[in-house]
Amino acid sequence: MTEPRPFEVYAIRYATVARTAAENFIGGDPHETGMHMDYYVWLARRDGETWVIDTGFNADAARRRKRTLLRSPVDGLQLLGVDAATVRNIIITHLHYDHVGNFDRFPKARFHLQDSEMAFATGRHMAYPFFSGAYEVDEVAAMVRNAYAGRVQFHDGDATLAPGLSVHHVGGHTKGLQVVRLWTRVGWLVLASDASHYLANMNEGRPFPIVADITEMVNGWQKLRELADDLRYIIPGHDPQVMQKFPAPAPELEGIAVRLDAEPRL
Repeated sequence: MTEPRPFEVYAIRYATVARTAAENFIGGDPHETGMHMDYYVWLARRDGETWVIDTGFNADAARRRKRTLLRSPVDGLQLLGVDAATVRNIIITHLHYDHVGNFDRFPKARFHLQDSEMAFATGRHMAYPFFSGAYEVDEVAAMVRNAYAGRVQFHDGDATLAPGLSVHHVGGHTKGLQVVRLWTRVGWLVLASDASHYLANMNEGRPFPIVADITEMVNGWQKLRELADDLRYIIPGHDPQVMQKFPAPAPELEGIAVRLDAEPRL
């Protein structure tokens, strides 16, 4: 069978925040500090085909939630030659504020989302701050409006969106979390998003505390391993190691973006 054309895949770092171990691992030591959480959006492209994965948060959300915004994700994409006004396809891994902000900066895009994520974000569990705290109600409502406008393509589980590109429902962190599998020059690569915020969540079996179903989260780690050709190409959603592990696509993008379909530095 003919292999699909490979995608180039990039992580773009747009924000950061200091964390404690207890904020990143269930049972973590609340006195253990010095951890950072980085925030990313991702870009996959080949020839004239462009896919954006998640859209980050904006300056207002950064102020409210006390995050350090390094640059708008839209500006980060522009540094890689992508104009948000022309993007046609955006995969939303889930509807938390740090993955679906800036949706209004992509006027021509169709959003790819799991049925179960929309149901969860608009359902009964949102009455509880434990579940709703990472959502922004205005962004969820806006995605509902996008659905009414015909701009949301819903998926019920795993789906192939293009040759060499598929989404896979894992749940766990939220009920409708999906990960993205991409064919690249190094084989199958998986953007784990918040299926594993840090490599240590998966590798050490230590779940992240914001969770809808811990058993689904644990099962999701195994699915990540099955989807990737090489464990080095399971890309965690918030780990600062991503920027250290992979090379920048150009010297001027050092510290801003890295090429994920490349031989890791470490």
